[in-house]
Amino acid sequence: MTESIIDSAKDWSDRLPQLAGQFEEEGKLSATIAAELGEAGFFRMLVPAVYGGLQVHPLEFIEVLKLIAMGDGSAAWNVMIGATTGLLSASLPEQGAREIYASDAQVLSVGVTAPAGRADRIEGGYRVTGRWPFGSGCQNAQWISGGCFVYEHGESAMDTKNHPEVRLMIFSADQVNIENTWDVVGLRGTGSHHFSVKDVFVPDRRTVLIGGRANISEPLYQFPLLGLLALGVASVALGIGFRALDEFSQLAVTKQSTGASRKLAERGAVQASVARSLADLRSAEAFMKEAVNNAWDYAEQGDPLDAALKSALRLAAANGTHSAVAAVDRLYDAAGGSAIYMDSPLQQCFRDVHVVTQHIMVANPIYEVVGRVHLGLPGRSML
Repeated sequence: MTESIIDSAKDWSDRLPQLAGQFEEEGKLSATIAAELGEAGFFRMLVPAVYGGLQVHPLEFIEVLKLIAMGDGSAAWNVMIGATTGLLSASLPEQGAREIYASDAQVLSVGVTAPAGRADRIEGGYRVTGRWPFGSGCQNAQWISGGCFVYEHGESAMDTKNHPEVRLMIFSADQVNIENTWDVVGLRGTGSHHFSVKDVFVPDRRTVLIGGRANISEPLYQFPLLGLLALGVASVALGIGFRALDEFSQLAVTKQSTGASRKLAERGAVQASVARSLADLRSAEAFMKEAVNNAWDYAEQGDPLDAALKSALRLAAANGTHSAVAAVDRLYDAAGGSAIYMDSPLQQCFRDVHVVTQHIMVANPIYEVVGRVHLGLPGRSML
């Protein structure tokens, strides 16, 4: 692993708990913190080296996210979104990739792939209108992207598989209207507002065909995109889970409930809760690493990944997320009444990790998809 990026993530893990309250109150990371995270290289983790990126191994990527989430879930979520959006650089035309990613080492690009916009083909590019939810980190980004259905001469354009063509359009920040909509229960510091554009021009060099092949043949860019995104989501959840375990352990050695003769740490039921939570987190992390290693072996050889390998990545990510939730819930319950106060880190862990579960990459329907693959049943793939 690249020691510098891992060491930097550890430093941020120690620093972020003191900033978490500020992020929640302001509903976003400050511009200063976002710039410092960019300077540390976190947003460039998945950008190709040819464009000045770090091009890290997926195991480094998920380790960095876990460590940062152990400091604050919102900060880790913004890093995850910035880093995974950086993958676009491998699929953009070279001119567009260099314009966005090679010109500024601290650049932050964010976006939403869901096709909530319309892009009409015109000479040299597209005329785009749309509105997208969940624009995490949009207030600090220089570039913001949104998925669009493509139209040509007023008719829906079709791709090579005769499906409606969907492209990701990358807008400069000054083309985008950010709406103040992010008032939620958890991950409050992510600033995941709605954003919109109206009748803006996007040149061809700043568009990516969704489902198309990367222009760079390195193993990282042959690795399943959806699998990597799902693992990023799960890594944030695991980091929150490990933070909850640390916070509870500190509480347990000092807290003595009213009328009790022993501290929490001395009670057998509490010891069992800690052990079960530790097992949930460590086993989930091990499954994720195993799935990554198996898929990486194929990506390194240039071999296409079959449905079993892709489904293992998605299952490991979903399992990692829900295992983290189980651990946090158990620890929150064991902490008793002290966990409900707003100055308790456990209540923030509880809120944040439950918001992570709502991301489509790790939501419950993925279990059905993976089950169908394992049983050899046909069906539309979401892998």
